[in-house]
Amino acid sequence: MGMVGRLSHQALVSRRRTQRRKPLQIRRLHHWPDGGLHRPAAASESAPVGAPAWPAAVVPDLPAAPESPVQAPPAVGSAVPAEPSVLDMPLNTLRWSEPLRWLALGWRDFRRAPLIGLFYGACFVLMGWGLLAVFQYAPAYTLALSAGFLLMGPFLCLGLYQASRRMDEGEHPDFQDSLTAWRHNKGQLAVFATVLLVLEMLWGRAAMIVFAVSFDGMAEFDGTLTSLLTVDNIPFLVTYVAVGGIFAGLIYAVSVISMPMMLHRSVDAISAGLASMRLFTTQMGVMLWWGALITGVVVLAMLPGFLGLLVAGPVLGHASWHAYRAATEVRAGERDR
Repeated sequence: MGMVGRLSHQALVSRRRTQRRKPLQIRRLHHWPDGGLHRPAAASESAPVGAPAWPAAVVPDLPAAPESPVQAPPAVGSAVPAEPSVLDMPLNTLRWSEPLRWLALGWRDFRRAPLIGLFYGACFVLMGWGLLAVFQYAPAYTLALSAGFLLMGPFLCLGLYQASRRMDEGEHPDFQDSLTAWRHNKGQLAVFATVLLVLEMLWGRAAMIVFAVSFDGMAEFDGTLTSLLTVDNIPFLVTYVAVGGIFAGLIYAVSVISMPMMLHRSVDAISAGLASMRLFTTQMGVMLWWGALITGVVVLAMLPGFLGLLVAGPVLGHASWHAYRAATEVRAGERDR
């Protein structure tokens, strides 16, 4: 064997001896480059007793893979929580004395802003005079159009609601602000006006039918309201009041607090109307008592040539705002939501 062969043989033997002296962990690391983390379980059991342990600094601790935020799918049938609705709004339990207190508060607001109240009161008087003038020429149509009081009343009272709202917030009511109160929620107010208009048209059509059936056509009158108050017209009056009471009750139930609510909370017309219906159906006794007070005040105010509406109209408008506040627990000074 030449010199080169002997040197190669000695290098091979030296390499084999060095491999034998290496710790078992180093040899395993050669076969499993990942540091033996994924070596078979039996490999650790084959280590000889007394073999040097692999230093912790040599095998680095691999960082754990970040856990991805896996969201569990919603359970079948589970409802997604919805935002609070005006239909879930808590309503106060109203006492029987509350309507009288609302009238007192309405009178207080009228005295604090008399010019605003007298303006809207004059509008009510002019409406009454207009209906009275039309009655002299077309009494049947006048009786049908009289339902417009319940249609125009809440919208004329928007300015009164706004004035009472400003006073509750500690501000001085402004006349221009009351005239433009409808701008706060004009889209939904228009929807609500359409609903009331449809109800008023149905009421007017029903009144025309009752009038035609009771008199076998259009009756002739001498142009005075007293011409209807005769014994022969009692069946007609009873039927007309019954039919009108149904429509008037429906309009009242839908709008008793819906108009102030749409002005103050900027809710949609359907939700406001349903909330008003919920108040009427859950506390029907107090609401009927309040409706009877409104009817009685309006009838008494119409007797002296509708002049009583000059004061009674704005007082009832301010009182309706306080009825809404009392029913919905609206705090004084609360802003728009």
